[in-house]
Amino acid sequence: MTTFTKITGDETPLIEVDAAKRLSRIDPMTYGGFTEHMGRCIYGGIYEPSHPQADEHGFRKDVLSALRELDIPVIRYPGGNFVATYHWQDGIGPRDKRPKRPELAWLGVESNQFGTDEFMQWLDVLSEGKEHRVEPYLCLNFGTGTLDEALAWVEYCNGTRDTYYANLRRENGHPEPYRVKYWALGNEVWGPWQVEQMTKEDYAKKAAQWAKALRLLDPDIQLILCGQDGQSSWDHYVLNQCVSWVDMHSIHIYTASNDHVKNATAPLAAERAIQITASLIDLARIENNISPTKPGPKICFDEWNVWDPERAPGDKGAEEKYTLSDALAVAVWLNVFVRQSRYIGMANIAQTVNVISPLMTTENGIVRQSTWWPLRLFSRYMRGWTVVSHVRSGAYVGETQPAWLQGTLGEGAPWLDVSAAIGEDGYVNLAVVNISETEDFAVDLKGVGSDVSVFRVYGAGIKSTNKEGKEEVSLTEGRWNGQGKYTFPKHTFTLLRWKS
Repeated sequence: MTTFTKITGDETPLIEVDAAKRLSRIDPMTYGGFTEHMGRCIYGGIYEPSHPQADEHGFRKDVLSALRELDIPVIRYPGGNFVATYHWQDGIGPRDKRPKRPELAWLGVESNQFGTDEFMQWLDVLSEGKEHRVEPYLCLNFGTGTLDEALAWVEYCNGTRDTYYANLRRENGHPEPYRVKYWALGNEVWGPWQVEQMTKEDYAKKAAQWAKALRLLDPDIQLILCGQDGQSSWDHYVLNQCVSWVDMHSIHIYTASNDHVKNATAPLAAERAIQITASLIDLARIENNISPTKPGPKICFDEWNVWDPERAPGDKGAEEKYTLSDALAVAVWLNVFVRQSRYIGMANIAQTVNVISPLMTTENGIVRQSTWWPLRLFSRYMRGWTVVSHVRSGAYVGETQPAWLQGTLGEGAPWLDVSAAIGEDGYVNLAVVNISETEDFAVDLKGVGSDVSVFRVYGAGIKSTNKEGKEEVSLTEGRWNGQGKYTFPKHTFTLLRWKS
């Protein structure tokens, strides 16, 4: 939680941190990923057997090495819109027997050379050297799929008894269950672009019945309800009908604007959506007379990012070329998740490789886009507990994207967007985004130590970008003695870190 006081004129900006006031735990699942059969995310991204960097499984080693830098806790698969016509049994067994299918979400052809077993094997390789494995999160087909098919997939992944699909997994070379914990009850089934789009009434009835059956098969799984954007009648209705059956409620939001300040402040709409969704969860529990001793669903923000579909169309692979402005927007997104950590059970940036991604592959290697650097800093350091912080600064009070956001901001959007956390190691981390394109801010800092590590994401201008052979947005490291004012340069993301 960060509180804000607006100042004007010559008043000195202030950021105050109180590391002793821990507010809520930051769930490690906040820094999750997402891989969809879309564009070059799977084929040509994580899986490219013909590439010189491919390992014996066909997985690109340069991609694996880069992703390990992010310490990703969970990855969602196989979609996304793709899942509405995906039949998981097409993607298991001998590869030469797997059918090619028309793919209706992104209008391609799915070869099924990469499926459930390959995804789980890729996670195993990605998890090498980690204390905890990267958890799989699978999305069920609520379009052309059936409940029988969903039950079979759960049995294939998690079954331990002498049953057909558990034995089929064993026959395919995987004697031990995969222990897949997280299962989504469909993806964006409210959307007109979906195969088998549903009304909220039809979806809620189906989701509750599927949840009942899935829990009978495996009581240990966690089920994620398909929400919309957290601020719709769909969210209200499906939560009211299904709150007792699910562990998390999914919402999706993408932000983008060609105007820098609108772009950088747009993620504040997601903050309001989180607050509204949390209230809708409370309302659903009240209306259904849920026992207060039963934990309520958390929010699963399992698609978020900066994305302009006109700039990077989905059916063309959605390969965004991210700028410094976009990197600052991603940093504000991540500040939102830290500030609202009380409500977040999982968040998954869409997507992990190539498709609206901070990481791109080329024939020669990989490119870390501008948005890579804030994601790396947050995933590495902004863990543990959200702590109290206060900002006193000027504010942006103009038009916003979306337009409704302007009316919810009160005194405006602070030029300095802030979150603070303390880790289990006792280090305090202060994340500060100066969204101003023109002004440096010399700031009084209270509660900061005397030996401070400084990490800064910077570029010459807001349009600066990274491409193969040319990195215009980069991460620098330094130190500060904690004395006097600290200057946050224009259009930068800065993380300050010190021992409490």
